[in-house]
Amino acid sequence: MMNSFIKFADTLSTSMGKAFSWCIVILMGGTVYEVVMAYVFNKPTLWNFDFSMQMYGAILMMSGAYCLATEAHVRGDVIYRLFSQKTQAWIDLVLYFIFFFPGVVALAFYGYEYAALAWKIKETSWSSPAQIQIYMVKTMIPAAGTLLVIQGIAEVFRSLICIRTGQWPARMVVAEETEQMLMRTSQEEDKNNVI
Repeated sequence: MMNSFIKFADTLSTSMGKAFSWCIVILMGGTVYEVVMAYVFNKPTLWNFDFSMQMYGAILMMSGAYCLATEAHVRGDVIYRLFSQKTQAWIDLVLYFIFFFPGVVALAFYGYEYAALAWKIKETSWSSPAQIQIYMVKTMIPAAGTLLVIQGIAEVFRSLICIRTGQWPARMVVAEETEQMLMRTSQEEDKNNVI
């Protein structure tokens, strides 16, 4: 059951991360359009600042669970990495309940209230003359919190499996650091060059 939930959560988180990564392309298109309009045609837009902020917000909010699922988040593991895997799992388990879940549950719960109010009043941006509607974007706050809760439960299950077996369960490999690819390639070449 735990392995099935981990697979479900990892698949959901990585799928959402990949889907929202396309916001970068949309953001780039909007920025190129703004630069061309402002500097070539001397007709800057009123809406592009809010548009850019919404795209940045979408990328930031919806990438959290992806980062957690792929261990792409920042971790201060100067001492942590020296511990055995079981000890690491115990540390993770305790810290998820002390720090992680209170924060993301609050994000999901209060984010829902925040987004519901924004929908109720059809909130628009007050910081630009374009008055772009932002209530739809605020829906991402509770959505991001919910995805983080789901992925956090998967991480707790990972910790429990590691405590029981002594080894971390395998993760989905979505992306690999260039340094790791080079090391792996170098080791494979070394094996092939051995006489």
